[in-house]
Amino acid sequence: MTKLILPHAVTRRGLLKGAAAVGAAGLLLPGSMGSARAEPKKGGVFRVGIGHGSTTDGYDPAVWDNLYAQTFAAARHNQLIEVGADGNLVPEIAESWESSDAKTWVFKIRQGVSFHSGKTVTIDDVIASINHHLGEKSTSAAKPYLEPIADMKADGQNLVVTLKAPNADFPYIMSDYHLPIMPATDGKIDPTSSDGCGPYIVESYEPGVQATLNRNANYWKTDRAHFDQVVVLVILDSAARLNALMTGEVDAIDQVEPSTIPMLESRGVANIVSVSGNAHYCFPMDARAAPFSDNNVRLALKYAFDRQELVDKILNGHGSVSNDNPIGPASRYFFKDMEPKGYDPDKAKSFLKKAGMDNLEVTLVAADAAFAGAVDAAVLISEKAAAAGITITVDRAPNDAYWDNVWLKKPFCASYWGGRAVEDQMFSVAYTKGAAWNESYWDNARFEELLVAARSELDEAKRREMYYEMQKIVSFEGSTIIPMYNNYVMGLSKKLATPEKVASDWNLDGFRCVERWWFT
Repeated sequence: MTKLILPHAVTRRGLLKGAAAVGAAGLLLPGSMGSARAEPKKGGVFRVGIGHGSTTDGYDPAVWDNLYAQTFAAARHNQLIEVGADGNLVPEIAESWESSDAKTWVFKIRQGVSFHSGKTVTIDDVIASINHHLGEKSTSAAKPYLEPIADMKADGQNLVVTLKAPNADFPYIMSDYHLPIMPATDGKIDPTSSDGCGPYIVESYEPGVQATLNRNANYWKTDRAHFDQVVVLVILDSAARLNALMTGEVDAIDQVEPSTIPMLESRGVANIVSVSGNAHYCFPMDARAAPFSDNNVRLALKYAFDRQELVDKILNGHGSVSNDNPIGPASRYFFKDMEPKGYDPDKAKSFLKKAGMDNLEVTLVAADAAFAGAVDAAVLISEKAAAAGITITVDRAPNDAYWDNVWLKKPFCASYWGGRAVEDQMFSVAYTKGAAWNESYWDNARFEELLVAARSELDEAKRREMYYEMQKIVSFEGSTIIPMYNNYVMGLSKKLATPEKVASDWNLDGFRCVERWWFT
């Protein structure tokens, strides 16, 4: 059975004054996601095989950069705020939040929550957890969208955050997975600690291999964390991952190759869940390095991509064409009417001529660790680009340590993004100048100007126009080729149950499968 879950629009109900009244704001309380399925029951060992992970993974939230690290973290931690399966914000360690001007935000901190060590969660822990990503020496991926913070202080059981300028999306930023609440000592967290206030307690951990966790008996969400134990496994090879599901060695896998879905369903051993949202597969080019420093070259490559062929052959229809736009169709300000770029070898040649070239030779590094089918996609791209006088040599890299040895290091490679809940997050983490994860090392003055202005603009129409312009700049002047939005395609054991709605902000139910799912 294939379950196709359509995208939802991100909403911001109750973000400003009035969010403290949770019911009136229309926010979902933990555990309130309705389901037509049988009620969840406790028990069992949940084993999930993930096509990501590295031996350099660790406990420091500043450097988490893959689904394995994210899922392992979701088993241990809570953030101030959770993004629910429907895209609405859900109170977590912050019971509520409010602002009258989008500049000063007051978060009421939940009382009675304990870390696994027994220490009570306090406002001091919250402040230290956020400060871990700030400061001149910080290289955290969360730093760019936390830098607008001017001041943080405790006011009774409330955390008061003052921003340098208004930002109506600030509560969404507090849901980022890099911002778990961790215990603090003398104003600092220990980034090597496994201690958290989340649903499971670490029993053992071998980076890049396996993590085993046991249910937190004192977890404050009594209607979550249904499994007795969770085992998170790194299985980088897609065939091995699929085989593990079919033989019952794991109960769920991510990144099911769409071409294998008919075979998997015919075996009758698993269900397929396909969720569309803002995730996208991409090919960043280092804007500092020739020939990619010339935007004419970048445009030539963009018109040499047959986007529909990639959707048809790599995604097998489980996705849609992208116009080099990191803002996906589930986003509130998605620019759906932007001028499209179709496969056009003649137009690609014309841009090469503008760059003073008759032909172009580049190397594209890919591995299926980047995304399922990345190597096949690179081969298809190479074949079609030849008609435009572009020779793309495909360099197949090992899956192991791809994110350590290729990403951010090679000038042209395969990559992926899970998207973000709001536009400012996506742009800040991957496209703003100097961001740790600006994988194309791109820098555009007008884009930077708009990014700051859009955060503070509370007029809906003006803000929309700003985000439209930013999407167009990234699409036609940016240094990342984004040919397709991919569905999250997961394989689940038939004994595994999920809520009726599965989140589309990230894979594996917002990587909270460990907390939200259960065995029938």
